[in-house]
Amino acid sequence: MKVGILLEELFDEREFIYPYYRVQESGLEPLVIGPESRAYKAKSGWLARASAAAHEIKASELAGLLIPGGYAPDRLRRSEDVLDLVRAVDADKKPLAAICHAGWVLISAGVIRGRRLTGYHSIKDDLINAGADYVDEPLVVSGNLVTSRGPADLPVWVRAFVEAVTESS
Repeated sequence: MKVGILLEELFDEREFIYPYYRVQESGLEPLVIGPESRAYKAKSGWLARASAAAHEIKASELAGLLIPGGYAPDRLRRSEDVLDLVRAVDADKKPLAAICHAGWVLISAGVIRGRRLTGYHSIKDDLINAGADYVDEPLVVSGNLVTSRGPADLPVWVRAFVEAVTESS
């Protein structure tokens, strides 16, 4: 089963690397997806490659989708192809995970109104203004949404996402 992991410039490498290997260790296949199929630079300068462009992937090909944080979500939300993929994964009720600033992508995709979630404290107002029920907790699972606040929450976030993927498949 393939699990998509979104990537864009200035991603938080911890929020990409940790889930990438945890997904792989769980027997799932990570598929790195960007607006384009190319290399992207992390906040630290480290490079990671998206092996697929968002327009090439259908939600039906994925068992779930992870969105790392950093500054990348502000760039990801500008891609209609990325937003279409997020909407399709959500519409299929497949696990959709966002951490830190990745809530911005969920806002732009229009999938959070009336739903309970968390994210980095600096986007709290954005989430609330978009209609979310924001809570400051390490992990919030609300239907198919799996959200966390930041790098300190990575272990519980990824564990909950992998459990959601394996239970739904």
